[in-house]
Amino acid sequence: MKLEDHFERSGNWLFRWRSYLPLFFFLLVFAGLPGFHYPRDSAALNLAWCTACLALGLVGLGIRAFTVGHAATGTSGRNTRVQVADALNTTGIYSVVRHPLYLGNYLMWISVALVPRAWWVPAVVSLVFWVYYERIMFAEERFLQRKFGIAFEEWAARTPAFVPALARRVPSELPFSLRLALRGEYSGLLALVAAITAVMVAGNRIATGAWSLDRRWQLLLAVTTLLYLALRYLRKRTRILRGGRT
Repeated sequence: MKLEDHFERSGNWLFRWRSYLPLFFFLLVFAGLPGFHYPRDSAALNLAWCTACLALGLVGLGIRAFTVGHAATGTSGRNTRVQVADALNTTGIYSVVRHPLYLGNYLMWISVALVPRAWWVPAVVSLVFWVYYERIMFAEERFLQRKFGIAFEEWAARTPAFVPALARRVPSELPFSLRLALRGEYSGLLALVAAITAVMVAGNRIATGAWSLDRRWQLLLAVTTLLYLALRYLRKRTRILRGGRT
């Protein structure tokens, strides 16, 4: 088997199982917690650090929501069984980077990996993320190349794969759809806040010997959970988040 065929086959396999990769990342993050201590022995500084990590993760979530909200129907989905693309997105965020959803994923996970403040954790997470998603991106691009031919070749030649080139941005052909963004990404905020919260609580336990969480962060988690439940209800039980773009 040619190496490129092996990359494509393994990429398609990893594509189907990519939803479980965060479980491995979580193990890496918790492996960085032994010996955890507050910066300058200050709980306030630790809270500020975690808040900064959350802000970085929200940038990643925002990139994902922006991408999904502007994407054509039948693209940029959460399908896991087979590659799907009813159209080739080349404008908006897809004019500055070919894989914006994975860029968003990376920023979300690196934000969690930074919480323990162990330098090797984000380094290893970055390495694993790249090796894993490089295969997936390769398989996706082979699929798009076969389906869209010269249009894909021209787009790929001028658009970087992962590091955005903002100067090359072309306005999106489609307006932003809040419905599509909420329907596709309604669970992302809770996942991000819950992941950082879990690492914070474990770190507090190591640093102080007690299972504790700042009240402001408790409120954030509660509000985020209620928002998730409300959007999930709308997604599953009503037609508000169903249908095409609005």
